[in-house]
Amino acid sequence: MEKGGMIAETDRLILRRYKQEDLQDLYAYLSDPEVLAYEPYRPLTLQQTEENLQWRMGTDEMIAVELKSSRKMIGNVYLGRREFEALEIGYVFHRAFWGHGYAAESCEALIRQAFSRGVHRIFAECDPRNERSWRLLERLGFQREAHLKRNVYFWKDESDRPIWKNTYVYARLNADG
Repeated sequence: MEKGGMIAETDRLILRRYKQEDLQDLYAYLSDPEVLAYEPYRPLTLQQTEENLQWRMGTDEMIAVELKSSRKMIGNVYLGRREFEALEIGYVFHRAFWGHGYAAESCEALIRQAFSRGVHRIFAECDPRNERSWRLLERLGFQREAHLKRNVYFWKDESDRPIWKNTYVYARLNADG
């Protein structure tokens, strides 16, 4: 693990491993239905957030994003290892911090770091209705590679039938690889 759990630093942000003190900040956004509208899980209770935090503390794929000015943990970036020297990226941020460029700043720092370590490809999947997410990916230099129709569901309706969703797949290749 990196020194003190820090992974990267930007002008405004510290990207680091999760710690126990993040519980309230994590709960603040994982309990917000608007933040989780396109995620494959429902808003969490405080107890569920505590369990989720333990998982986050035990994995190197979830990266906490801390605002330097206030030392507040404002969101996270997910970087999951996949086959063929690829990573999957995702992000979730507290709604109060949307529109300030924090997701772009943290993702760009992690993308540069991953590519410098030899990662070949980074991809992301998002709901086509989540325009904020796919516009961010495009600003980060990702190209839309696919529009999958009714390929996944997270929930079922009252009759126990899947509520199918569409998916955009975006990717960015390492220019050196």
